[in-house]
Amino acid sequence: MRDEWLLSNGLKVVGERLPFLRSVSIGAWMHVGSIMEEKQENGLSHFLEHMVFKGTERRTARQIAEEMDAVGGQLNAFTGRDCTCYYAKVIDEDLPLAVDILSDLVLHATMDETELNKERGVILEEISMDEDSPEDLVHDLLSAAQFGDQAPGRPILGTTELISAYTRDDLLAFRRKHYGPRETVISIAGNYDPERVQALVEEYFGAWDNAVSPVVLPKWTLQNGVSSLRDKDTEQLHICLGYPGAAYGSEDVYPLAVVSGVLGGAMSSRLFQRIREDLGLAYSVYSYPNTYEGVGTFGIYAGVNPKNAELVLEEIRTELNRFLTDGMTDKEFRDSVTQLRAGYLMGLESPGGRMQGMGRSTLLRGRPTTHEETIARIEGLTMERVMDTARRVLTQQPCIAMVGKGAEQVKI
Repeated sequence: MRDEWLLSNGLKVVGERLPFLRSVSIGAWMHVGSIMEEKQENGLSHFLEHMVFKGTERRTARQIAEEMDAVGGQLNAFTGRDCTCYYAKVIDEDLPLAVDILSDLVLHATMDETELNKERGVILEEISMDEDSPEDLVHDLLSAAQFGDQAPGRPILGTTELISAYTRDDLLAFRRKHYGPRETVISIAGNYDPERVQALVEEYFGAWDNAVSPVVLPKWTLQNGVSSLRDKDTEQLHICLGYPGAAYGSEDVYPLAVVSGVLGGAMSSRLFQRIREDLGLAYSVYSYPNTYEGVGTFGIYAGVNPKNAELVLEEIRTELNRFLTDGMTDKEFRDSVTQLRAGYLMGLESPGGRMQGMGRSTLLRGRPTTHEETIARIEGLTMERVMDTARRVLTQQPCIAMVGKGAEQVKI
């Protein structure tokens, strides 16, 4: 059963009761991520997410960890391109502690200068780790190729130069600018009493009063045919092709997910069968849609021996052309729709998954999408609708990113 409340300060609360469980997952969803950052703010959303765990007005960083560990709970956070989420999972009887700690993190983090300088080092190491992980780096290069100097093309982590220069005042100003009750959603799923939840959220978040401007995003421009190549001394060459995709909430989201399922979303997909199973040219090859607020992309990835890079690119293009010319078979269409439906239904078995779905949907679209709506959209797909989406997406000239030995010498 779904619950929805609106506090007097504009904070939205959405919940789904699952009384057959003994756990509850709760998240505070903030309407800020890397695409809301100005160029000179790049990486601040992620830096702020790290810093709230470093101490509040009532708790040290150690106390935050110890209090949650003492009840066997889980506490974490993530920063995306269009949101930041702080979340906890606890036994139902410990929900008051989870709400208390989440509110403490979001509202009362002190941004201690000493802790800030230590955490700066942690984030700089995280950036270095991404640089040393070519499979991660190639996706960042692809985003930069597709969006250029626009916000979606910048790394979520920020750059070494910017992270090294940010001050406590920068973090406090960024929090004041973006963290406000009207741009926040509390999402909860599991075993809870609705009256108790409403009282808890009112107790810990009801006095929050920071007016922030509603998020208004520009219309992003996706580039076509741009390449970004980086030579690195690696055993594999990592290849990504990027196309325009579907924005979060778009009617093309589910058709494009079916396209991905047929092309590279499973072991029976065309790219996997051709490039890995038939030719033995890659261990990892897949396709993937990314959906963000206001923009989406569609990517294809392969990790290959550098000497096989041009052959793999040729095989990918051949499979895409065959797909666009001949279409998909009835079996491919039915199987991909079934995979999409099954994946969604199996995800509902996780209260954390339900909490995340409700939270992001309410934050970005103003209301939680019902399970019935989602299933109806998936089951209502037709092959014609899916192929229309495929032709709009895959007939564009893709951007290409490569990282690895000899990347700059590959003929693309």
